[in-house]
Amino acid sequence: MTGAAGVGLAGAGAVGYRVWRDREPASPPAQDAAGHLLWRNWSGIRGSYPAQRAAPSSEGELAGLLKTAPAPIRPVGAGHSFTALVPTSGLLLTLDQMSGLVRHDADKLQATVRAGTRLGDLGPALAAIGQEMPNLPDINKQSLAGAISTGTHGTGRGITAIHGQVLSFRLATPKGDLLDCSPASNPEIYNAARVGLGAFGVVTEVTLQNQPLKRIYKRVELRDFHEVCDAWPELQAKHRNVEFYAIPFTGKVALITADPTDRPTLPRGPEVDNATLMDLKRLRDLFGLIPPLRRAVANGLMGDIKPEEMVDEGWKLLSNDRSVRFNEMEFHLPRETQIPALKEVMAAIEKHRGDVFFPIEARTIAADDAWLSPFYQRPSGSVAVHAYYKDDYAFLFDLIEPIFRRYDGRPHWGKLNSLGAGDFSRLYPRWKEACEVRAALDPTGRFLNPYLRKVFLGQS
Repeated sequence: MTGAAGVGLAGAGAVGYRVWRDREPASPPAQDAAGHLLWRNWSGIRGSYPAQRAAPSSEGELAGLLKTAPAPIRPVGAGHSFTALVPTSGLLLTLDQMSGLVRHDADKLQATVRAGTRLGDLGPALAAIGQEMPNLPDINKQSLAGAISTGTHGTGRGITAIHGQVLSFRLATPKGDLLDCSPASNPEIYNAARVGLGAFGVVTEVTLQNQPLKRIYKRVELRDFHEVCDAWPELQAKHRNVEFYAIPFTGKVALITADPTDRPTLPRGPEVDNATLMDLKRLRDLFGLIPPLRRAVANGLMGDIKPEEMVDEGWKLLSNDRSVRFNEMEFHLPRETQIPALKEVMAAIEKHRGDVFFPIEARTIAADDAWLSPFYQRPSGSVAVHAYYKDDYAFLFDLIEPIFRRYDGRPHWGKLNSLGAGDFSRLYPRWKEACEVRAALDPTGRFLNPYLRKVFLGQS
């Protein structure tokens, strides 16, 4: 087939893509028959009509609410979870009015923060006192409580997820009690509820172990997929932070490294990731029916892309603005199985799912000791697969999840998976003890919506 004929056929196929795929997904009614307003998560796939909404401004107000509010009681942060953690017909609770720095210890580099604080606001607040979090996730829109409750993480050598830096927290229980939880005070609750899915109560304050504020040198460059896979152990040893995005149907990855530096500040330039995603979508739309042509055109366009370099304080560089919505599945695998699993995922997508254009993210996370942490006693490598919010995402369950499960993966608590109580009891050595702590705090299940009843009680 000549190039002109190939482009013509691809263009005809693109019409089908645009007509069928570029429709906005249908939205549920704005309110239900009882007049309750719709809540939806960031990607739009989860929603409910809470009977009551509340935004308490103090622990006392919160404690009073928990005693009387209609169940299920579900806390919500930024709504960035893709699992059905939040939907409720009872009380929808936000801590947006319980945010900000409470106090800090300059000598110990510790800070106590209200749990409703968004990560994007916490960075500059800590920088003002000469501190920074050891790491940040790819997106910083989450609340602190939401981030630690779902095991949200970044990437890096010997660096834990955010909850790994939690020295203590305060928990408002379903009975309205306020408990201080640490290794020395209520240690079982500290171990069980540090990653608690909002099922043990409401976290109100968190004390973090931070580090001195410093600059990092961040570099983003395009490399060959198999080259980076082969060099992955070496790259992890060489850089403080390293991750990569494997770009389907191109044979390329965007490799991202970050290391402490004394170089002068070189601010990041205009955000280009979202525009790049839309370019990848256009390639999908134009050449999705002819994968070899799609790869050839992509490589031609990528050939002139130069590495991107920037130097600034870590909180300004480690997270990114992700305005293009998506749905996501991420599993955390034993470190040694990360690359084999990733290669299987890439092969499956390139064989069966020509509609996928989002890059696939690979990161590393250190082990910790929180009972419900996906990284409990296991250094992990994560693999995250995304689907554009307008596209079908059922393939994540049918095609991708079986690969992750074969490699003994533990799912990110906030991202798509089909696992239930029986699965988690096999994956988590302290699952039984954590469930006992939860049941003691909330014996009638006031914090359990239908999804969490499946997770903790095995109910369908």
